[in-house]
Amino acid sequence: MSPPQAARLRRTLHERGMRMTPQRQLVLDAVRELAHATPEQICQHVRRTASTVNITTIYRTLELLERLGLVRHTHLGHGAPFYSADEHEHVHLVCHRCGQVIEVPCTLLDGLGALLDSELGFQLDASHLALSGICRDCGAEEEQK
Repeated sequence: MSPPQAARLRRTLHERGMRMTPQRQLVLDAVRELAHATPEQICQHVRRTASTVNITTIYRTLELLERLGLVRHTHLGHGAPFYSADEHEHVHLVCHRCGQVIEVPCTLLDGLGALLDSELGFQLDASHLALSGICRDCGAEEEQK
């Protein structure tokens, strides 16, 4: 974790009456290093440095870091959510067939966001979104059959 990120986490925790623990720092470091990871993957990564950290600690720490706005989760399909750092904002396109995850800028959904706002007064948070479908390669493969 870079010094400004570590200082931000330490300050945020202190302001809320909590302390910085090595486990909290290790979990946040793992989320940043892995980019998209399930709690189980984060736990495996953290255990390389701290072998006694258990999955319960990982889940509790991820919940805390999300409440503090330092990480976010996205459901990319069935199963556990994937966590990423807060500044890691994009829409995920998930192929049903091959499982490929494609990241695209949130701005691609600006038109939909404007429509939802004008029609329903709903403000879309596209950075927390995964859309499922079929990728170009799987679609081309389907057409060849």
